[in-house]
Amino acid sequence: MYSYVGDVSLLSGVEDIDNSSLSTRPKMFDNTARPYFIAFEDTFKKLPSCGVGGPQSQVAEVEKILNCNPDIIISEYEDNDKANKLQEDLNIPVIVVSVGADGVFDTKAQTTIKLLGEIFNKTEKANKLIDFITSEQKAIEDRVKNINNAEQKKVYICGLGNWGTTDYLQTAQNYKAFKVANINNIINDLPKDGIQKIDKEKFEDIAPNIDIMIIDAAAIKNIKTLYKEDPTIFDNCKAWQNNEVYVELPYNAYYTNLEIALCNTWFNAKVVYPDLFSDFDIETKLNEITKAFLGIELKDKIYNYAFKYEKLNKDVITK
Repeated sequence: MYSYVGDVSLLSGVEDIDNSSLSTRPKMFDNTARPYFIAFEDTFKKLPSCGVGGPQSQVAEVEKILNCNPDIIISEYEDNDKANKLQEDLNIPVIVVSVGADGVFDTKAQTTIKLLGEIFNKTEKANKLIDFITSEQKAIEDRVKNINNAEQKKVYICGLGNWGTTDYLQTAQNYKAFKVANINNIINDLPKDGIQKIDKEKFEDIAPNIDIMIIDAAAIKNIKTLYKEDPTIFDNCKAWQNNEVYVELPYNAYYTNLEIALCNTWFNAKVVYPDLFSDFDIETKLNEITKAFLGIELKDKIYNYAFKYEKLNKDVITK
């Protein structure tokens, strides 16, 4: 979140997971394009360690943080008691920020951007980014606002990362990207909202009615393994049989990468409503979005990683 607003040259430390110069560090996201990391990798290499980092190391390492000699600490602790204790232990101000359940479209994300702008004297930059996000959401909504419910195809999103590995059963109810793009989410009768794993039986029940399936690329590796174990898992899936399966970029890679989540929403909309987005180019949009968030066009570097926006080549999974 700081990289979207603040001056990265003022950072005093970085977690090992984000320092590619280290041979020993968590590497679970090395094959995933994280735009903030791509944009500022050279800066991160030069910073001292403030902790190991990564999903398996969620405890603040007080001594390492102190050795970085920070004037202020930005924390994404959801537990305020932990943030307060960290502030007491270090005697350094700790600012707690949040993205929120709806990510790039969540008011918490925009509040965080605004807060960071105020703290670091980057109000103009923060407001410009908030205005950009708002205008992008409106641009998508305007294109799809006249869609008739009877015209809507049933769409299944899967492979969404959430604290660990994922596969074709990991989906989301009330998925915000689908709501913005006016997409009919076939998952609508679960007891709770948010990213979650459904039973295999549930997937088999809805599979014949899935018109389009969108897979977050983070899950491709695991889906390939599951398919090898059981090549029948998609036999009754309408979208699979009709070659209507698409791949979006992973956006939950060491927490939410807001620019990828925003671009995924454009991609989802184009996949489901191609006629309404016939003039739209996803690669151009990816460059536009990364420049708005990070000041640099990153499409080529992002595409150097394992996946890009495309219709799924089934050979990736079946062979």
